[in-house]
Amino acid sequence: MTSSFPEKSEISEIQDISVEPLVKSGGLDDNYELYKATKDTELDPLEAKKVLRKVDQRILSLLMVTYVLQYLDKNCVNLASVYGLKKDLHLKGQDYSWLTSIFYIGYLVFQLPFGFLLQHFPTGRLLSSTIIAWGAVLITTPACKSLAGIATNRFFLGALESATNPGNVLLMSMWYTTQEQPLRLEAYYSTIGIATMFSGLIGYAVGHINSGLSKWMYIFLIFGSITIAWGLVCLFLLPDSPSTTPFLTPHERTVAITRVASNRQGIKNHKFRPYQALQIVKDPKTWILFIMAVSAQVPTAAVTSFASINIESFGFGTLQSQYMLIPGGAVQLFGMLLGGWIATRWKEMRCVVMFVANTVCVIGAGLLVGLPASNKWGRLVALWLCYTQNLGFSMSLTMISSNVAGYTKKQLTAAVVFIGFCVGNVAGPQTFITSEAPGYRTAYISMLVAYSIKLLMVFALYAHMWMFNRKRDREQAETPLDEKAAIELGMYDVTEIDNKGFRYSL
Repeated sequence: MTSSFPEKSEISEIQDISVEPLVKSGGLDDNYELYKATKDTELDPLEAKKVLRKVDQRILSLLMVTYVLQYLDKNCVNLASVYGLKKDLHLKGQDYSWLTSIFYIGYLVFQLPFGFLLQHFPTGRLLSSTIIAWGAVLITTPACKSLAGIATNRFFLGALESATNPGNVLLMSMWYTTQEQPLRLEAYYSTIGIATMFSGLIGYAVGHINSGLSKWMYIFLIFGSITIAWGLVCLFLLPDSPSTTPFLTPHERTVAITRVASNRQGIKNHKFRPYQALQIVKDPKTWILFIMAVSAQVPTAAVTSFASINIESFGFGTLQSQYMLIPGGAVQLFGMLLGGWIATRWKEMRCVVMFVANTVCVIGAGLLVGLPASNKWGRLVALWLCYTQNLGFSMSLTMISSNVAGYTKKQLTAAVVFIGFCVGNVAGPQTFITSEAPGYRTAYISMLVAYSIKLLMVFALYAHMWMFNRKRDREQAETPLDEKAAIELGMYDVTEIDNKGFRYSL
């Protein structure tokens, strides 16, 4: 039997009758045919574990290295800032702050276009191509001779990097079960810590170059070359879909799809559904996550593009400001791995992890505001505490990968959240007012306010999802929907709001 895909008004009817393939080609999940072939077969736990190991070795390792490079590349200006970039490009006043902001303006402008491309084009090849392209932009940075030149360069760097985070969050949801995602996503994001430590070592090494080009130029040349080479590697190794990947056998592909189908979200659907776009506007968690993203990113400049400048302002030397980045990176790395492990080991702990991480940030920002300028070690430790902010933000991204169903809705929600991410990152550097150096009081007060707002939003998100789950439980008691039917609805590209068998992961 064939018919057009049932829109929202018809979904309730599907849930009341047997869930059969009512969707013609183009309406079903892109991986539905493989799913259908084995949907009534019991999944062997040993086979599932074997496939999970192979997915970790291929997908997770590629994404982790990619994020190390993305983080290093966008923050090259932080290392370059203490090695003559400002002087050579005649940057004055807020010019340097705008170099950070313009990156995120490019990121923001291209967020929705890349969301469209990620839904309609092969995911792995698209992401790999953007890696090569931004590496090419980065390696040309030393050719910039003015603020206008490097601002243009940074805009296009941000535009090309804007596909990576949303794309990788979508990849996580395509390859991992809901319960597996927190640890994997935190492992992915924890590479920020590795990147921070590595950048400190590279910055320290570049500081000892005393011939040839200006020191800051070597930073862009080194990282740009590495990124282009890595993009070529990803072009051959990063798969587009579980149903087409060559690194799994045909049988293992069916296992991979069956595993992820249990999320009740489907895997990928290339068809755009307008009613899902409307639903994200009406869904409270979209805007809670948006506010969380903005408030999480306003303080980010303090631990990224202004990190070396901050540490110097505390009273440490130029070379010290480079290796003093390493402990902050360690806080990120181990904090995120610990948080991801806790949220994976025990269910319903994601919001708790976000609450604890953000509370630590509030304490750190409070110390930066309250400690006297003479207490340089106390202020440095306070800055290191703020590096836990990435644990809270990355855990909030599992709310997209685990708690949003319907592929149009998922990719648009990711786009909205990363627009908030951009807004915060555009605003954050502007709080570092040159005339306030070295105290930067406005910046530290802004950090404290932003962290406090995010803490309130964590409470709001938890309350909203908890009440949603309780309501669903009452409905389930009155009109039962079995698990297989709920999974099938996920493969029909039905959203979490319309699939009565869906529950939020708290």
